[in-house]
Amino acid sequence: MKTRPFNKNRIALSVSLILGSAMITSTHAQEADTDDAVEVIEVSGIRGSMIRAMDLKRSADGIVEAISAEDIGKFPDTNLAESLQRITGVSIDRSDGEGSRVTIRGFGADRNLVLLNGRQMPTPTRSFDFADLASEGVSTVEVYKTGRASIATGGLGGTVNIITPRPLANPGRQATIGFKAVNDDSTQKGDKWTPELSGLYSETFMDDKFGIALTGSYQKRDSGNSNASVASGWRSFISGQDEGGWGNLPAEDPDNSYLNKPADGVTYAVPQNLVYQFNEAYRTRVNGQLTLEYQATDKLKTRLDYTYSERSIDRELTDMSTWFSFNYNNATMVWSDPNEEGISYPIQYQDTDNFSTDAARGAGTGINSGRGFSATKNTNNSVGLNLEYQVNDNLMVELDYHDASAKHEPNSPYGSWGSLAMISNNRIRTTVDFSQVLPVLSIEYPEGVDGFEPEDMIGAGSNFGNNHERTDLEQIQASGKYYFDAGIIESIDFGISQTETNNHSKYASATRGTWSGVGEPEDWEDSWFTQRSLGDMFDSIPGHSDPDLEPYYIDWDFEQIAEFTAANFYNENDIEWPCGPRFCGGTNYTTDRYTDEKMQAAYVQANLVFDIGDMPAEIITGVRYEKTKTHASALVPSYDGISWSSTNELVLQPTGESVFTDEYGEYSNWLPSIDFKVDLTDDLVARASFSKTISRPSYGDMQGGKTLGGQITTIQGSGSRGNPALLPLESTNYDLSLEWYYDEASYAAVGWFNKDVTNFVGRRTITETAFDLRNPAQGPRADAARAAGFTGNAEIRQYILDNYLDSDPNVYLNEHGDVVIDASPEDDLAQFEINIPFNQRDNNVNGWEIAIQHMFWDSGFGVNVNGTMVDGDLYYDNASMEPQYALTGLSDSANFIAFYENDKLSIRVAYNWRDKFLAWIGDGSGDNPVYTEAYGQWDVNMSYDLTENLTVFAEGINLTNEYQRQHGRHEQMLINLRQSSPRYNLGMRYTF
Repeated sequence: MKTRPFNKNRIALSVSLILGSAMITSTHAQEADTDDAVEVIEVSGIRGSMIRAMDLKRSADGIVEAISAEDIGKFPDTNLAESLQRITGVSIDRSDGEGSRVTIRGFGADRNLVLLNGRQMPTPTRSFDFADLASEGVSTVEVYKTGRASIATGGLGGTVNIITPRPLANPGRQATIGFKAVNDDSTQKGDKWTPELSGLYSETFMDDKFGIALTGSYQKRDSGNSNASVASGWRSFISGQDEGGWGNLPAEDPDNSYLNKPADGVTYAVPQNLVYQFNEAYRTRVNGQLTLEYQATDKLKTRLDYTYSERSIDRELTDMSTWFSFNYNNATMVWSDPNEEGISYPIQYQDTDNFSTDAARGAGTGINSGRGFSATKNTNNSVGLNLEYQVNDNLMVELDYHDASAKHEPNSPYGSWGSLAMISNNRIRTTVDFSQVLPVLSIEYPEGVDGFEPEDMIGAGSNFGNNHERTDLEQIQASGKYYFDAGIIESIDFGISQTETNNHSKYASATRGTWSGVGEPEDWEDSWFTQRSLGDMFDSIPGHSDPDLEPYYIDWDFEQIAEFTAANFYNENDIEWPCGPRFCGGTNYTTDRYTDEKMQAAYVQANLVFDIGDMPAEIITGVRYEKTKTHASALVPSYDGISWSSTNELVLQPTGESVFTDEYGEYSNWLPSIDFKVDLTDDLVARASFSKTISRPSYGDMQGGKTLGGQITTIQGSGSRGNPALLPLESTNYDLSLEWYYDEASYAAVGWFNKDVTNFVGRRTITETAFDLRNPAQGPRADAARAAGFTGNAEIRQYILDNYLDSDPNVYLNEHGDVVIDASPEDDLAQFEINIPFNQRDNNVNGWEIAIQHMFWDSGFGVNVNGTMVDGDLYYDNASMEPQYALTGLSDSANFIAFYENDKLSIRVAYNWRDKFLAWIGDGSGDNPVYTEAYGQWDVNMSYDLTENLTVFAEGINLTNEYQRQHGRHEQMLINLRQSSPRYNLGMRYTF
């Protein structure tokens, strides 16, 4: 193989990178291809991991970050997402207190691409959930922040490549086994101590020509959290407009009961409900990978690998909730002054229903006590075959085939989820104090009722459902690299690939709408219900000890009440009871959608190496061409006619069956890229990059299925559907960075990035026909009435009745004597205004990244500090009630890591912080914003080598017991507040 000679300094920087990207060991060495030899470098632990990550960053072309395992089978964090958040520009979302999905440079998980050993991974959604993968079987994670022709497309913020161990990269026998005991005090009903087991075995045979690597892990964790939320959102208004509507404050306040009522023009909101919810999650995760490698000849190497992951989560919840009727009679409210954005919130909000000091027991509004569950399982399978062939000294070719699937399915007899409600009809007045972090709920009861008590409980409604999602992926890639013997062009990369994904999702549900109650209190045994302290469940949040807070919520056994309800209140309604006298989600899949994508790509990339004066420089430039074809098929209700049944109502006539509709799309993209790097000095590196990258539309936006409203006007109807013809989001990226590597393990870097993104998805309406339906108000009969001088709908209907009743079978009087006019074949095709996703907006995202890694000589101490400042050109206007589009996920972030290690002891303390950001738009009561507030978390891990082979360790996550909070237009308009607990791990690891 012909390569350009490098000086000794550059080889030394690459030593740990080359070996560490395949499997982490304690010894790294490489020989120079000059006359100078490089000494063997022995690095391990935290320092070794940071050196390898730094070396990869320095050696890479473009902006690349990495995290390497500290030793074999030991990734820095217990969760891959939690490790990734330590990288500059990467933030994470958490689920059940664990890292789940990543945001890179302000772009959420659905806008970033995740690869496993360079292969695309299927997901039921575009968002990859890192909680599916255990960290013990991973050696390196790379994050490519700039595009390159040779890298698969799909990520606007970045591309994450997860690298697993390969046996031939590290000959001989390598093995480790680990045990961990996880302590999580957040669970109230599960096991506070749960086990985790992991192991890795790698060995080579036949003179190191054949190798096998096997990794496996089993993890179980029980956890819990307490939530307070306005789950159905805030109804927002502008004072002085449309006063008196549902939820809107009345125009007049004769009793002066609204203290500081918002002045005209001020934006305010009222809560739709308040929920206290207590969740338990029982998670089991199984991971395994088998890798076989065979160096068949000096030129041919083959690799076969299989990866399996399974994650099952059973959740149960208990809640206490109130639904506000917006009955403002006898209500007293206190409103805040408008903030700097002109938003006012209710400091004290009061909702009144049937308020009377002598109200009878059971004559009030319901206080809900709910129990619910969800039980799902995620399964991922991946099989890959790779062939590398060195044709000659100048040419290497590679063929890679990948077949994978990702599945999400129900995991209980009840289905994917279910909720069952009980109520006590004794709420006559409700007051909520929103001024504290925890909203304080207090309830007034009728005379003789002491509070929320078991003796008043009766049954209410229920909802159960099934959710199936599956994505299958088949990918084949052929690539090559040609090395030149001399000249400025060192090599050329080229390749072609084809990837086909098939996404299928279907949903079924069964709902009983008996929310106002069924049965009598005496039907239910008081002993089935238990009062528990409400304040104790929020003991880390200000407001939990307020004396006005309701003292109790009611807990009960889900299965016991479900069996009793099914035995005593079952009816033969197949919609409500699809499985007979028991609760389940059923198989009435009203949503059944398929989306297929076929992507073909080709690229060519030139690698140029030259000098600018005495400064070594490199340019990687190329272009990637991608062509994508999409097909969406969806099950929708079908109709075979329209009846003009009343003056202003034209009703669609359903066939009683559903049919699949098909939609198609196609697009292609040219994606150029260029990376420039120059070593200004031996220690100072400058970079500049330009690229175009794309991110494909979400499956939800692409999925077809034209759904029509049940009625239309005499002019047109309405409906909605997905749009598989959506174009991908396309980003034009610019990057500049300056990096100073002032010591073998220390560096400082500053970078600027700018992304101009087109084709963000909004919504609009288009006019279409559907099912060949015809409009009886548009056609020869209606035209004749208009020609006769009749213009009103009632007049036109009467004209048609008078002139066509005896001659047209589609004009008749129904059994009630009402006029009915059915569409006839001569009528015009009905027009429908269909709401669809479409590409409508262009936006800019830009920011700065700063990182410092410093080792304090040979003291064993070191720090890594980084921060990212992100900005965009489109933010949500909280005071406006107009429909808006804004970028979600944009936030500043920072990380601090300090460590100490010696030959036996290792201690690492890490702090991760993310600033407030817009999480999404739509809070349950309209297109209202949902903001996630700033959050910071301290983690620590310690390990000690008892012997050369045996290590014991302890880890602590969220040491200071931080809570997470989301709010709406105003910071005191709570959306969700979550309290969990710290998590501690104790374990040992033995290396053979």
